[in-house]
Amino acid sequence: MPRATNAPASRKRRKRILKKAKGFRGSRSKLFRTAKDAVTKSQQWAYRDRKNRKRTFRRLWIARISAGVRAQGMSYSRFIEGMNAAGIELDRKVLSDMAIHDVEAFNAVVAQAKAGLEKKASAA
Repeated sequence: MPRATNAPASRKRRKRILKKAKGFRGSRSKLFRTAKDAVTKSQQWAYRDRKNRKRTFRRLWIARISAGVRAQGMSYSRFIEGMNAAGIELDRKVLSDMAIHDVEAFNAVVAQAKAGLEKKASAA
């Protein structure tokens, strides 16, 4: 009896890997064995870097907020403490955008945070 290789499924599997490797340089996009390794590695990096992107953007937002708050004579940590005391629930992404594009509104939030800090200090 002849050996059955299940060619349609094998071809489909190889085409799927080579399609993912499209755009890679040299044999990494042409030969199945090297393309398979390259695609596996690229998927590992993609998973890792989706986590890193969140970390990197948070650092950027904090730096922008800190710069805006320092212009008002306050530190970032005291600003966040004042926001929590005042009950303001804006995330860092929105605060960063406000610090860049809507300075008046950001200054109003900083003023409310300062008031929240003073209220917290007088209560304690």
